[in-house]
Amino acid sequence: MRSAADRKRFEFEALPAMDSLYRSALRLTRNSSDAEDLVQETFVKAYRFWDKFEPGSNCRAWLFRIMTNVFINEYRSRSRSPVSASTDELDDRFLYGAGDVANQMSDPERDLASRVLMQDVHRAIDSLPDDFRLVIVLSFIERFSYKEIADITGLHLGTVKSRLHRGRKLCQRRLLRYAREYGYPTELAAS
Repeated sequence: MRSAADRKRFEFEALPAMDSLYRSALRLTRNSSDAEDLVQETFVKAYRFWDKFEPGSNCRAWLFRIMTNVFINEYRSRSRSPVSASTDELDDRFLYGAGDVANQMSDPERDLASRVLMQDVHRAIDSLPDDFRLVIVLSFIERFSYKEIADITGLHLGTVKSRLHRGRKLCQRRLLRYAREYGYPTELAAS
């Protein structure tokens, strides 16, 4: 049984991370019900092992580590879908350039196009194999550093960098396909 002080400290340190955990869980599981279950399981395990948390360390990263382990051990095994693609010929500037264009839009038509683009970006992320999607979400959505991602996932730093690179390439390929469908110029991807 936890003391009232432990419970208050848990609430103070862990609960503020709930929104970002849910956002990432949604990207990982691809459905709101499973995301809610994943976050709930994460908090149950975190509370159960609260005595293992080192006060003063990064609680958010600790929670993401727990969520990552729960996802890998429980949710990921439900639906394995191997995907292979060669994306070496794509240029990183396509993904970054698309974001810059979206940030410069100001009229309603362009704002709508920007929202559609963001939906496409989220669909591209959702389409990634689990290993790539996990590091992409932790890096680009949750803004963890490479080192923090390595700590959260238990991967070597080089593996994190490699998966981020390959995950970006897979996203770029998908976004290039969307851009062509919408009639956007795709010269950036070809250069």
